[in-house]
Order: sequence, then structure tokens, then C-alpha cells
Amino acid sequence: MPEFHAARALLPSGWAEDVRIAVSAAGDIAAVTPGQPAGGHPRLPGVVLPGLPNLHSHAFQRAMAGATERRGAEGQDSFWSWRETMYRFLGRLGPEEAEAIAAQLQLELLEWGFTSLAEFHYLHHQPDGTPYAEPAEMVLRNLAAARRTGMGLTLLPVLYRHGGIFGLPPAPGQRRFLNELEAWQRILAACRAAVAGDPQAAAGMAPHSLRAVTPEMLRAVAAEPGPLHIHIAEQPREVAECLAATGARPVQWLLDNLPVDARWCLVHATHMTPEETAAMARSGAVAGLCPSTEASLGDGLFPLPEYLAAGGRFGVGTDSHVGISARDELRLLETGQRLQRQARAIAASEALPHPGRFLLEGALAGGAQALGRPVGAIAPGRRCDLVELDPEHPTLLGLEGDALLDGWVFSGQDNPVRTVIVGGKRVVEAGRHLARREVFGEYRRAMRRMLG
Repeated sequence: MPEFHAARALLPSGWAEDVRIAVSAAGDIAAVTPGQPAGGHPRLPGVVLPGLPNLHSHAFQRAMAGATERRGAEGQDSFWSWRETMYRFLGRLGPEEAEAIAAQLQLELLEWGFTSLAEFHYLHHQPDGTPYAEPAEMVLRNLAAARRTGMGLTLLPVLYRHGGIFGLPPAPGQRRFLNELEAWQRILAACRAAVAGDPQAAAGMAPHSLRAVTPEMLRAVAAEPGPLHIHIAEQPREVAECLAATGARPVQWLLDNLPVDARWCLVHATHMTPEETAAMARSGAVAGLCPSTEASLGDGLFPLPEYLAAGGRFGVGTDSHVGISARDELRLLETGQRLQRQARAIAASEALPHPGRFLLEGALAGGAQALGRPVGAIAPGRRCDLVELDPEHPTLLGLEGDALLDGWVFSGQDNPVRTVIVGGKRVVEAGRHLARREVFGEYRRAMRRMLG
């Protein structure tokens, strides 16, 4: 049975030293024993954390990050003008390009401390809207990429049929996304078959938003087993449209009409009333927060203090991938609140006064729940997903325990991640992914094809 020895590790019970971590042949943690000598086992001499789950990704958008920042002709740029740019970008993106982009993204996420990913995938068809011979071709390219990079993956094939609440016609730029319910169910079945028996992968469902499906479709999706993710209340315009169509705000409508529980991840949920915030927390659903993308798109700030006070669960994702660092998503989640509230240590508690640890532990638990995989802790029965930080890195030097986590989250721009292990296998050493040269070469060729 393979084993690792961690000089210092964050366990569910707290910090521990000289931790022996035994791993099963399938990549699960079989035993965790503090206070043990290293012996001849591979040693992780730094500070070892559980790998962080990333609960929201649109992988193809990694290739357009930074290319959508121009001020519009009307003197304003917004989520809605960004969306039009995204539609134009899709014209040359085929299966090979999608896999190359996904692999490059996964490599970068792994190097920055994410070890599992939920891929909210809605780019299903050819540019003219015609399905591929294998209707699940594009979503399964993410799985092919993950099997090369080592990333743990939850596939979330998206049901997307309409262009507005509830049942408005789609725009031409959305034709690659569109499926009737039965066609989407075939894609879901293909995803489930592809991950069957693979401890590194899982599958769930993603009705895109209240803008994109009817109530009947949403209820049919909710009847399926597994994790269930949905975009909701991301933009004020979405709230206004939902009020006009239904008389209710998006989160209110969802909670009133669907059995929202711990299976659900409500992505963004930015624009809520205090009543919606408390009700969402009571439901047991996870808030899927994507601070770098929400900042990039001008979405607004999630009501984090009120949500936490009501016992709400959260996780973080990188969404459009303008940011790819686990540390930076946690940092912006806290510092955005500081700007709005004019206070510090917003995400903290009497039990966990250091926001670095509070944010990390919250994102580990919420992310694992949202991905529907046994990740997010160094404990028996969980996947052996480990991130080793270099305590000699300038941002961490002289810091220990929870103060070191504060240093990681809130100090500097360099990357102190040294080693990453996923499912018991090393994928990053000395801060670099083991397949970095090959993966980047394929990404570069794909981008040249698309841009040439």
C-alpha cells in the first residue's frame, strides 16, 4: 500500500505533525496516522493541505480570458456585451481545440492548488447547431483532458433550450448550446457511462438557468440523481425579468417551486433579499461563488456575512478563468467584502478567527458537497488529494499554522504550491505540472488554428 509522510498537515481535527498517509490502490486514503516517523516513504517536507475543489468551470472560456475587456460602442461594457463577444468566439472551436484548452486549464488549476473540478458544460454542438455524431463529444473532451492531466472531474452536462424566462426564443449565438430534454438526457447518459467505475470522475446535472429552461424541464432534471448546479440571480436584469414573468425573484421562485436541498449548487446567487439569503442557507444548498469572474463581469457582491450568519455553505470556482488560483479566489471573496463593509476579517468566527483557515475549510466542505465526490479532507475514505506548500517561500517564511494560511491567502502574487498529489499520484513537482510542455504545446497549436 503506497504511503506519504507529511511533516505538517491540516486534518479535520486540526494541525498535526509527522503524519503518515496510507493510500489504497484506487487512490483513496486508507489511514491517517500522526506522530509517525517517515521511514522510507515519500516525504512531503512542507505544509500539506487537502486539495481544493473548484465547483464552477466553463473550460473553453480560458482561451478568451483577457480578450473581452474593450469598452463598447455605447460607452459601456457589461455581462450582456461580454456574452455577445463570447458567442462570436465560438465559431472556430471544435472538439480538438476544446480538449487542448481544457487540458491547459486543468494543468494551471492543479499548479495553483485546485485538485478537482466541476465542469458546467453547455457547448454541445457544431457551429451551426448540428449535433456531432456522438452528441456528448464536446463534454467528454473534458474527461479526456482530465485523464491526461490527473484532475479529478465532475461532468455537469448543461440543459439549455431557451433565451429568456420562461421559454423565450434563443439568440442565434446560442445555437451550439441548445437541446430538447430528451437529447440532453442522452448526453447525460453518455457522461454517466463514461465515468462509471472511475474513482477520479463523477457526473451530475446542470439546468443552465431560469432563462434557459422551462419549469417542466427543470423539474425533470431535478428528478435525476446526483449533484445539480444552476446559475441564478447573477445579474439585476435577470432578477427584473424573473419578477416580470413570475412575480417572484429567481432564488425565491426556485426555493418555492423545486425541492432544493444539499444536492444543489446555486451558482452566483448574487442578487438576493435578506429573506432569500436566509432561506437559501436553510435549504442546505451550496453557494457557488466565483469572485474573480464576478468581479470581471461587474456582477456585484454576494451577501456573505448574512449568509454565513444563517449557517450557509459555500465553495469557490473560477468560472470564466480570468483567475486560476485557488488562493486568489479565497482572497477576493474576503477582500471584496472588506471594500463593501469597510471592515476586516469578515469570513471568520470565534472558533476560527483567522480568515485564511475559515475560508479554506468552508470551501473544502462546500466544494466536496457540490462535486458529489469524496474529496476535501485528509481523512480515511476521501480521495488522496494533497497540496504541499513551501514554508520557505517568501510569502510564508516564519509563519505557522493558521497564520501560515493567512499568509498563503492574503500575501503576495507568487505561487508557494510545491507538490500536488491527486488520487495518490503526483501531478505537480517543484511547482510545475509533469506534463506541462506537452499540454502547452497542444494548447498553443489549437490557439493558432483558432486565431489564424
